[in-house]
Amino acid sequence: YEWFAEKATEIGVDRITPVLTDRCERRTLRIDRILRVVTGAMKQSLKAYLPRVDSPMPLRELLELPCAGSRLIAHCEESGNRTPLGEAFGPREQVLILIGPEGDFSSDEIRSALDSGFRAVSLGRSRLRTETAGVVAAHSVAFVNGW
Repeated sequence: YEWFAEKATEIGVDRITPVLTDRCERRTLRIDRILRVVTGAMKQSLKAYLPRVDSPMPLRELLELPCAGSRLIAHCEESGNRTPLGEAFGPREQVLILIGPEGDFSSDEIRSALDSGFRAVSLGRSRLRTETAGVVAAHSVAFVNGW
């Protein structure tokens, strides 16, 4: 998780929220440690701001958070249509994207996200590890947004 937070900061995300899901392996994180990692990454990459790092929250709480832009969920289930990530939002648009734990979101979690207005997206044909998927998503959003 620290590696992901470091790389996401270097890419330029503005918020990192660990999500507690049915299949997540860790229920606690040392936020103070993650803040040290992202602070170092911010300085090294010459970013002008420190991303907000939230405490872990249950998925149902995150689904209720307001978002002015696109709300997306990347999952591996074959059922249903998934839009390629790069086509799911427009340039300069704020994006909230959910990346699941190892083993993916449960079917109920995916359905809850879709019922809450999230759109299903694909990160490509490869099945990615969680931290890799997070970096790919962060970079894709930054690339489309021209950051």
